[in-house]
Amino acid sequence: MAKDETTEANTEARTVREYRTEELAEAAGIPVRTLRFYRERKLLPPPRREGRIAWYDEHHLARLRTIAALLERGHTLGGIAELTAAFESGRDVSQLGELLGIGWSEETPVRLTPEALADYFEGEVTPENLAASLDLGYLAVDGDAIVHVSRRLLDVSSALVREGVPLAAVLETGRRVREHADAMALLFTELISTHISPAPDALTRLRPLAKSVVEAELTMAMDRLLASAAGQEPSS
Repeated sequence: MAKDETTEANTEARTVREYRTEELAEAAGIPVRTLRFYRERKLLPPPRREGRIAWYDEHHLARLRTIAALLERGHTLGGIAELTAAFESGRDVSQLGELLGIGWSEETPVRLTPEALADYFEGEVTPENLAASLDLGYLAVDGDAIVHVSRRLLDVSSALVREGVPLAAVLETGRRVREHADAMALLFTELISTHISPAPDALTRLRPLAKSVVEAELTMAMDRLLASAAGQEPSS
């Protein structure tokens, strides 16, 4: 292939889809006036201008989908704007949990490319699974980057998928586990607040005790199930 042809082919490969305002709004499933409102609130990066025409790309579409997912989870536009500003200013991604109001200070978020995420879950990164992950708050999207809020959850989920568990089943189990985890967190919070102190520092200081109880009870519950499956009585 001649040099000019190679250059032209490379240029075409780098070409990304662009949208006019109405096209982007339609792709994101929102009214044009909402898109303009987001732009005025600086929730979207400025479009590329060509005369009087504004051109948007896949980065803008990804941002709009993230905004929609966060709004569905109860976040305010002000909070989303802070998250957006954090990404654009290069703030450490470890603060993502705080920005989202998740409070998972002990978890380590992971920033991934779409290709890297696909490598973790080969053949399982479907639109349905991505939507479920966004709904659970496991993933956030910023342009071409994807952020998973917990290294531990990412590794465990990937390990289960490699063992043959469908990612959809892993995510549904995660949803059910969260319901029980929320109930346990409330139980320990009420215990500590009632008998020790309702102050946040007491909850933070004694949180490791709650984690130890949950880990011990889960271990013993698994032991009981394994013993029952083997037809044996668990030791007391």
